Amino acid sequence: MDKEAIADLIEAKHSELISWLENQPDDSWTLGPENKWTTGQQALHLLQSIKPLNNALSMPKFLLRFKFGKANRPVRNYNAIVQRYQERLEGVKGKTFKGSQNMKVPTLSEKEFILNRLQTEQKKLQYKTKKISDKNLDTLILPHPLMGKMPIREIIMWTAHHVEHHTETFKEKYNF
Repeated sequence: MDKEAIADLIEAKHSELISWLENQPDDSWTLGPENKWTTGQQALHLLQSIKPLNNALSMPKFLLRFKFGKANRPVRNYNAIVQRYQERLEGVKGKTFKGSQNMKVPTLSEKEFILNRLQTEQKKLQYKTKKISDKNLDTLILPHPLMGKMPIREIIMWTAHHVEHHTETFKEKYNF
């Protein structure tokens, strides 16, 4: 998938998510299915997962190469990344990764801030995706807590799928 298509995918998946969240009644922000995150926690989790990626993409590329190394395999396509993620999720049912453990429940007054930040961060990711060279997208790697080290192109595509995954969860389980 080329850079433009990935940037468009990021925008489409986030637009669908934001639209769904904005169209929910305010009181649903602090609700969730039994023993699951609230709507607000899900949104905060997505924000917490995109910010480190944007931060990493702001670093000098030689530093990323030094810190994490270079890819030792070809880049997977979007469908292969989705399939691998679903397989990995099956192996960790009920586990929460470091950045989202003991997550606070965002208040309704924080909803607008979180949604605005999500939109800002996804626009940054689109810009950075278009700006980075194809060589760096395919050879520089970043660590992912579940998927392991991934080429940057893959981790950006995974980010689009991650948003889609949570949006589908909302649609299926968060109808209050």
